[in-house]
Amino acid sequence: MNKFSTIDYVIFVIYFIVVSSYGYWVYSRKKTKGVSDSHDFFLAEGSLTWWAIGASLIASNISAEQFIGASGQGFAVGLAVAAYEWVAAIALIIVAVWFIPIYLKNKIFTMPQFLHTRYNETVSFVMALFWLFLYVFVNLTSILFLGALALNNLSGGDQTTMHYIIIALAVFALFITLGGMKVIGFTDVIQVLVLVIGGLATTYIALTLVSDHFGLGKSALAGFNAMMKDAPDHFKMMLPKPKPGASQVEINKYLALPGIAMYFAGQWIVNLNYWGCNQYITQRALGANLKTARTGILFAGLMKLAMPIIVVLPGIAAYVLYKNGGLQQEMVSGGHFNSDNAYSAVLGFLPTGLKGLSVAALTAAIVASLAGKANSISTIFTLDIYKKHINKNADEKKMVNVGRLTIVAALILSIMLTWKDLLGIGGEGGFTFIQKYTGFISPGIFAIFILGFFWKRTTGAAAIAGILTGFGMSVLFNNFAPRLFGHETFLYTAFPKGDGTFEIPFLICMGLSFLFTVIVMVAISLAGPKVNAKALAIDSSMFKIERSTLALIVVTLLLLTMLYVKFW
Repeated sequence: MNKFSTIDYVIFVIYFIVVSSYGYWVYSRKKTKGVSDSHDFFLAEGSLTWWAIGASLIASNISAEQFIGASGQGFAVGLAVAAYEWVAAIALIIVAVWFIPIYLKNKIFTMPQFLHTRYNETVSFVMALFWLFLYVFVNLTSILFLGALALNNLSGGDQTTMHYIIIALAVFALFITLGGMKVIGFTDVIQVLVLVIGGLATTYIALTLVSDHFGLGKSALAGFNAMMKDAPDHFKMMLPKPKPGASQVEINKYLALPGIAMYFAGQWIVNLNYWGCNQYITQRALGANLKTARTGILFAGLMKLAMPIIVVLPGIAAYVLYKNGGLQQEMVSGGHFNSDNAYSAVLGFLPTGLKGLSVAALTAAIVASLAGKANSISTIFTLDIYKKHINKNADEKKMVNVGRLTIVAALILSIMLTWKDLLGIGGEGGFTFIQKYTGFISPGIFAIFILGFFWKRTTGAAAIAGILTGFGMSVLFNNFAPRLFGHETFLYTAFPKGDGTFEIPFLICMGLSFLFTVIVMVAISLAGPKVNAKALAIDSSMFKIERSTLALIVVTLLLLTMLYVKFW
């Protein structure tokens, strides 16, 4: 395996200088125009173009979670993990057509603000705390840990090197984040270009490695065909339900991605909650007009269709190589095999120059996500906690300063949690860790949003009950249901984990939690007035779409249909 050469370091340094310089230029230009208030810092004050919105959405979404976690799942399970990317394309259509018009019509800038407008301050405050906890302890920390792990594996470093990388990533993200959302949004355009070019280069090399291993020359197409022939089970979107006597490997795959069942359960909750009810994501579009926001979101949806090429195929290539005697050392870290090493294992074989570009792409994804997440933490804390409950008279300058201090505090806390992997992210598997623990609160969040949008009768009391029910049901189904109600019921099937315990696939748990949360919320709301006084004003004209928007939607759906027909 090649190590870094001088040219690799030069390319990486050039990437760092270009992104930093462009970010500083955007920030300086903003300052000379006299724009420095809180809405500009947190929302870019409508200055992001559709292509900047789309690029920023992808740059913030595609991170270590995908490069490292999804590649790891590609190694362990296969193309089925692409469901997270491809269903996201449909979710983005739904968000663009139905969710964003509601936010913009009601001048919503943060998700807790929406909950305050639609329900009451209690719902808003409770959920603000939930989001801050989730963003810091699950998202920010896992992105930092997975990113540092990958870069450390590539450099062949020890634990001390890992600590240096953790600090470097956090400082780079801090530099970008302190400039505000406009700096994040426009530097994300460069980050996406680097991410895509470097990611495609890595995939190309991965496929040629497979081709060369099977004596087919250095052809990416031959490598792809060899992968499909050697590992056909890794190119199926729908995993079969394990039968009695199935191996633990088959069961573990199904626990992570429960076949067609997940499309009737958690897969939609994951995606609609993430893309439509998530400050981290919606923040990019909330400052724009409706047409710009919609076009940017749909542009991101089109890009999501291609993401498995970059984040899943290298993992499958690593699996095929490992299965046939390759990458035996590269897949081991700390003396243990780890599927999350798949992407860095492939990166290590890139030729001089391309390795620097691909590492820059990986770093771009990590830093963009860290910056976006830190900005969202700052936005929620400043606008929904500090301004409302700590200092109601805070002026614009004070709010921006508090926002910046919050960013610093969040990154320091994430460094502390990552230092010795206090949360056990490495043992759980990065991708599964994020999806599973986000899933404890997303059913309740999505239920109160979707009913709040489209059912005028939903009450504040129902929303509070929804938050508690969603979390309680998630804990019940994920941790206790198999012991309390048995391994097989009309609602679920629990499978052995290999340690004597049984588990329900977490995506099924999410679907069940959402179902019971909606039932509880509907029952409580029916006891209230027929129309809640705080119901949103909605009319059909809000959801009309232009022909150009319709064309983007049709193209996305046609491409998605072709992909599922091919790999069903």
